[in-house]
This record gives sequence, structure tokens and C-alpha cells, in this order.
Amino acid sequence: MSPIPEAPDALVERHARAGRSLVAILHAIQDDAGYVPPGCVAPLAKALNLSRAEVHGVITYYHHFRTTPPARVTIQMCRAEACRSMGCETLAAHAEARTGCRFDTTHGNAAHDGAAHGAEPSAVALESVYCLGLCAQSPSMMVNGVLHAKVSPEKFDALVTDALAHAKEPA
Repeated sequence: MSPIPEAPDALVERHARAGRSLVAILHAIQDDAGYVPPGCVAPLAKALNLSRAEVHGVITYYHHFRTTPPARVTIQMCRAEACRSMGCETLAAHAEARTGCRFDTTHGNAAHDGAAHGAEPSAVALESVYCLGLCAQSPSMMVNGVLHAKVSPEKFDALVTDALAHAKEPA
């Protein structure tokens, strides 16, 4: 059985401290919960003497923050110039075909048909990033925060299979 997610008020109470910026608090909440629950907006606004619109604006402005639970496996693929020159766009097309997901869309959306490829909806999210610092070993990507270099379609398949086998069930 999955643990019960922490209440938004409790998350805000634990992380909202005098002198701490809204962005730092949002990072701390996301680190704890895996995302910033929408229920945190009003308590954060009150705690920091901001409007709900200001808090919501910061959450939606920064691409890093998510307002829904993350996929079990998050793949961030470098799409910058060095990786493009070494075939990342071909690898990206393979990743979409293999997972049934599309890059930079909310996981679990209608475009996701991962069941045909052995991945249930919300299991995998594909995200574009621009430079992971492995330009000399491109194409590169991260799987659940772990860097991988010189990724081929075969290596991609093995990494996804392993990540799905070892990923925690959603909370």
C-alpha cells in the first residue's frame, strides 16, 4: 500500500520560514512530495504575505516545478547542439516509439499509450533538457536523476526496462 501523501498545510508549515524565498520553499516542498500540490498555493500565499496569483505565477513560470505527481520513470534527454550532432533526435523518436509517450507533455495524457509497450499510463515521462554537461559523450540523458552517456537505442531500451522494474509505485 502506498503511503498517504502529506497534507499541503503540513508541507507549507514545515518549509515556510522567515527569510526563505518562495522558490526555495517550492523546491523543498517538491523534494518532499515529488511535486507541489495545488493545495499549497493558498497556505503559501498566506505564510509569505503574497497573493495566490503570485505564488501560482512562480510555480507555473519555472519549468522545474510540477503540480501533479511525477511519473515513476522520468527521462530527461539532452536536445542541445552537441547531442543533436550525435543523433539525439533519432534517439528521441525511438524513445517516443518505445515508451508511447511524447516529449514535454504531461505524463498520463491522451497521447500516452504506453500499455502497448509494457508501460502503464503515468509510468514514463519524457522531458527535453538542454545540456547535461556530457557533450563529449553524447547523446546523453538522465533516468530518474542518474546520468547516462553515449546512449544508443539498445542502451535506451535496457535503461527503461531496468528503471521500470526498479521504480517505486506511485504514492
